[in-house]
Amino acid sequence: MSDDDQGLREPAPTSGETRHDMTRSGGARDDGSLIGDDRSNDDEGSGDKPPKKKQGSFWKELPILVGVALALAMVIKAFAVQAFYIPSQSMENTLKVGDRVLVNKIVYHTRDIKRGDVVVFNGLDSWDPEVQYPQPKNPVSKLLHAIGSAFGVVPGEKDYIKRVIGVPGDRVSCCDAQGHVMVNGHPLTETPYIYTDPQTGEQNRPSDSKFKITVPPGHLWVMGDHREVSYDSRGHIGDPGGGTIPESRVIGRAFVVVWPLSRVKTLSIPSTFATPGLSLPNDALPGAPLALGLVGAVPVTLLRRRRRSRRTSTD
Repeated sequence: MSDDDQGLREPAPTSGETRHDMTRSGGARDDGSLIGDDRSNDDEGSGDKPPKKKQGSFWKELPILVGVALALAMVIKAFAVQAFYIPSQSMENTLKVGDRVLVNKIVYHTRDIKRGDVVVFNGLDSWDPEVQYPQPKNPVSKLLHAIGSAFGVVPGEKDYIKRVIGVPGDRVSCCDAQGHVMVNGHPLTETPYIYTDPQTGEQNRPSDSKFKITVPPGHLWVMGDHREVSYDSRGHIGDPGGGTIPESRVIGRAFVVVWPLSRVKTLSIPSTFATPGLSLPNDALPGAPLALGLVGAVPVTLLRRRRRSRRTSTD
């Protein structure tokens, strides 16, 4: 017998031990697989592997995710920040057609509207749109238009964006001998923001039409930066309010351009509106009523102390 035959031969069972006993205690089956217990290899480790995710579950969850995203967008739009699409040239060069801006809808709950703010307002039942768009007719088109408006992809039906030139009580007129717009008797130097032709370098005149108005309480006088094409307060002088818009119609303050990426920038108030003497006395001293109250309280307090001291001395 060769050595190879000896190595392949299975050792004979000892007395009293059967092949069945060897299979239970461990060893090798006839097919050569290891024997430790009665479980098969397919059963081993089956509890360690995570269950496979059912195919198609992602596509079932996708509509839910989209619905949640739209709901959150609508909530943010309604109460905090909203994106707007710029449809016209009326605010060039500050804003160009196709720009997307974000509008802060909370800021005017914490402070008053200021001269120089770029505001978005609703002109429903007052101003006609500067750019006419066909209105969607079927329900699907209306839904898509509403969603697009929420994300600033399409323009709103009655939304306008202009720069605030006069606030309640301001006297706004045009023009002085040099052609400047006047606010409370002070000329505005509007070169930082008024439209300039990029090819010729020629700048718009502040206004081609003359006007003179005192802004009523609760109203604003607004103008576009591209004065030659902007249909703003000047074009509505014959309307109720004399061309001004109600502060209650203001949606919020445009504070940043977010698209296209090459034009991302903040929309801060130009230095023009920091001109000394431009503000009315009540603007320059926002705490005047409180200060006057404190000043008046001092002599009253002193007088009461003197009376008390006299009564004490007589007693």
